[in-house]
Amino acid sequence: MSHHVIWAPWRMSYILDDNRKNCRDGCLFCRIAAENNDGDNLILFRGTHAFVLLNRYPYNNGHLMVVPYSHLNNLGKLSQDAYLELMELFRRSIDCLHDALQADGFNGGINLGKTAGAGIADHLHFHIVPRWHGDYNFMPVIGETKVMPQHLEETYNHLLPYFSAERMASS
Repeated sequence: MSHHVIWAPWRMSYILDDNRKNCRDGCLFCRIAAENNDGDNLILFRGTHAFVLLNRYPYNNGHLMVVPYSHLNNLGKLSQDAYLELMELFRRSIDCLHDALQADGFNGGINLGKTAGAGIADHLHFHIVPRWHGDYNFMPVIGETKVMPQHLEETYNHLLPYFSAERMASS
């Protein structure tokens, strides 16, 4: 019987409760947005009202979040300009992921409130999860394990050129 090793070192910080500790110290998204450390925080693009970042605990390779700078938990409380930019960044991020990762499809959406599954319920954010034919195999069903084919930092470095200011402003 052979054994296969699945390597996902970024999951250790989740296991050690790093994310929850960060949330106890205030809003994780507000802290990340205020810092000038986009590489470490996996921020791919900053707009006027919102930003795009890789999810540190992805469901799939290239899992993004589009987050307004405003600390709100209700879409209706966003200004019209912030809402329009948030939706535009959502649309353009899908285009970037399509070009960069040749995804066959996408799951995209928002979880409003803890009951709806929001991990950070006080600060709304959209998720975009790229999908490929065959990306759901026996591992999640039998082993309750998702295989990530690329290291998170490698994915970030691959995606970053696709999220240039010129590209995000056009199309």
